[in-house]
Amino acid sequence: MVTLREKFRGCIAGSWVGSAMGAAVEGWPPEKIKQIHGFLDKLLPYRHYTDYTDWERPPGTTEDGIERQKLIATAIIEKQDRIFAHDLVAVWLRDLSPEKMRYKQEPFDCTLLEMARAGVPAVELGRLCPFPNLISMARASHPLGLINAVDPQGAADDSFEVGKVYAAETAFALRWAALYNAAIAEACRPQANVDSVLEVTRSFINYRQQSGKIHALYDTMEGEITHALELAAKHSDPMVMRDEFYEYYSGGAYFSYGMSQANEIVSKGLAIFAISKGNPKEAILTAVNFGRDTDCLAAIAGGLAGALSGGQAIPQEWIEQVNEATRQDPYTNNQRTIEETAEGLFAAFMARRERLEGCLQEMGEEGYLV
Repeated sequence: MVTLREKFRGCIAGSWVGSAMGAAVEGWPPEKIKQIHGFLDKLLPYRHYTDYTDWERPPGTTEDGIERQKLIATAIIEKQDRIFAHDLVAVWLRDLSPEKMRYKQEPFDCTLLEMARAGVPAVELGRLCPFPNLISMARASHPLGLINAVDPQGAADDSFEVGKVYAAETAFALRWAALYNAAIAEACRPQANVDSVLEVTRSFINYRQQSGKIHALYDTMEGEITHALELAAKHSDPMVMRDEFYEYYSGGAYFSYGMSQANEIVSKGLAIFAISKGNPKEAILTAVNFGRDTDCLAAIAGGLAGALSGGQAIPQEWIEQVNEATRQDPYTNNQRTIEETAEGLFAAFMARRERLEGCLQEMGEEGYLV
């Protein structure tokens, strides 16, 4: 049996390694990846944000999505509990520097920070962000699934609460994040398997749907997940599955973040999780060779597979390379390693559990539970 502590490590390792490996070919079509790398299976140096800097990131360097994830993790580790939007923004205000952010985060991250500094309430920030279906919340909020381990409902609830810093509550980006983090919470269950994780994912498709109303986009969510999982069941070769996905999701180059829409990335990530049978190494390698938004896709697929199977299947040299790059990173918001981050989150989960158990014991002693 994979321990809960190891599932936490696997989730963080899968998302970080996937992000770092996928970042080197982010935005590339699969044909270009194949032409230059054959089948990419290693961490490479890469350049991002060349308008600001010619900094070449060493192999294993993570990118903007993991910067967001680190901030969520910091808030949870320090609170030793589930967090609210204002808890996350308090960490932003203390730990973020726009001078460093431009090397590691997107322009909208800097804008959100400045609005928070100007006094915009945390829960109102997302209403001012113009990207309602962006993957940014789903691909960065793994710690919300972990602090709610074995409680998919809590993970979904927290995705909406904390996600208000990135999108309005009506945005479908938060619905994709909710069902993804519910899947992570289920993956942490001792008896979880690929089928149970996917079943929980499906059960959150209509999460927070208004009673008595069926919105066309809910039908779209169900249709996209069904299509994705049908492709995973149909194929044994992930690269053949990739080609069918590439026909289904194409374009997007002519509007902002066109390749980084939550519906595309989460649906693909679930299919990769399924076809890899929850093996994080295989999920990462498949995702980084898929083309388009490879770093976000690998963070989604690798993080979920890692939560189910632990980090043992991820080559230790990959983990060590990412840790070393993190220690050397002059622009990251913190330099905790994969293990330190996972252990901090696990400690927060255990502290929360101990408090709850203490409350139950006290109520039992006072007769409240009789």
